This record gives sequence, C-alpha cells and structure tokens, in this order.
Amino acid sequence: QLQLVESGGGLVQPGGSLRLSCAVSGTTLDYYAIGWFRQAPGKEREGVACISDNGAITNYADSVKGRFTISRDNAKNTVYLQMNSLKPEDTAVYYCAAGDRNSHEVRSGVGNRHEYEHWGQGTQVTVSS
Repeated sequence: QLQLVESGGGLVQPGGSLRLSCAVSGTTLDYYAIGWFRQAPGKEREGVACISDNGAITNYADSVKGRFTISRDNAKNTVYLQMNSLKPEDTAVYYCAAGDRNSHEVRSGVGNRHEYEHWGQGTQVTVSS
C-alpha cells in the first residue's frame, strides 16, 4: 500500500526558506504524479504545486509562482518542495499527495484534492516573526 510521509516543516521568519520532503513507500514512485497541498485554519485545502510522474512537467498555484519549486528524485522515492521568500500567509499544514494524473492534466493545473488518491499526514509550516 502506498504511504507518504512529509517532513521539513517548522517555524521560519518572513522572507526565509524551508524545504519540505515527501518520502514514498509501498510502491515505486514512477507511476504517480505528486501534488503538494496546504490547509490553513478555517480554510479549504488548496493545491500549491504538482509534478508529473517523470518530473518533466510542473505546475504551480499563482500565489506561489516564482517562490516555490517542486522536484522529485524517483531513485530515492522522494518529492521535494523548496519554499523561498516565505510570507505569513503561507502558514498552513502542508500535505503531499499521489495521483494517477497524466502529463496533460498536470500541465493544465495542480488539480483539486479529489484527483489525488493517496495522502500523507501533513507537516506544519509557520511563517512568523
């Protein structure tokens, strides 16, 4: 069974950086597109970034374009989210998710939560001075 475990969250000052990791076990990562989502208190879970199964295609929410970078290392079964120039509004629980999304779908957008079948438990990111 596919399992995803996020790590790398924490407290950071505005303007700082964090790198989140999503370790996948239970199957090879090669077959899945991976998305990063976040959920702030009282808000809906929103898609932040996604990457195709071979890493060739990425997509981002407008709110993080130019600041966040998603990447993957299939040999290590790990996906990363590098977050730079963090803002207080980036504060949320961050989740990684795996979905059977093809390249066309990834190119079209991050997608909604229902397009991803497998989820991690989340890691807290707090941006505050």
